[in-house]
Amino acid sequence: MVQAISRIWRSIKQRYNLEGVHCEVCKESFFPKRTICPNCRRKGKLVDAKMPHTGKIYSYSLVYSAPAGFEYEVPYFVAIIELDNKVKIFSQVVDSEVDKVKIGAKVKAVFRRVQAGKEEDVIAYGYKFTVV
Repeated sequence: MVQAISRIWRSIKQRYNLEGVHCEVCKESFFPKRTICPNCRRKGKLVDAKMPHTGKIYSYSLVYSAPAGFEYEVPYFVAIIELDNKVKIFSQVVDSEVDKVKIGAKVKAVFRRVQAGKEEDVIAYGYKFTVV
């Protein structure tokens, strides 16, 4: 059964809003959301926090052999992005010239199609990054 669009938007906040958490005890931020701080191990001190939409490429790879559903995109870049608040996330790098994708390159979040099923299915969107 296909989920309603509004349900998808509400249930996956990190995909659509880059929403994580910030620990009020150790002052670190984490993405995606979690219920226990991995640093101080204290429950109940995490608050919702929007992650910055800018950062830099920490590490990357150029994918030539894609998993099922992504064959039409090869070759494409995937990267570990270090956001401006030092949180590291994994994402695809899109709309960027090949010679511009390198470690240390400044990036910003963009909203793109993440997955599409059959013609009658809902298309899922989410964040990816592009070099600025």
